[in-house]
Amino acid sequence: MRKIEAIIKPFKLDEVKDALNGIGIQGMTVTEVKGFGRQKGHVELYRGAEYEISFVPKVKVEIVVSDALADKAIAVIGEKAKTGRIGDGKIFIYPIMQALRIRTAEEGDAAL
Repeated sequence: MRKIEAIIKPFKLDEVKDALNGIGIQGMTVTEVKGFGRQKGHVELYRGAEYEISFVPKVKVEIVVSDALADKAIAVIGEKAKTGRIGDGKIFIYPIMQALRIRTAEEGDAAL
């Protein structure tokens, strides 16, 4: 099993969610986050004054999938989240040792 963590632009969330549902991924956790990478934030103009925005709003999508679905899920997220502009985000992949569904005590892939 793999945990896939994707930091993406907020307006791409629905597109990514629908594409993941399309390949059979049913559950995900979504968190609103802020951060910066190489772009180091940006400057916005509000009522004639410039404000430096150090932390850019993003969305973190977390899913746990079987090894068989991992490559497909990564490709789908990369394709649907891409705008081609700076700040598109990152995808991180972690190995998962075990999963347990609390309600039924199912383990491993059955718990997903």
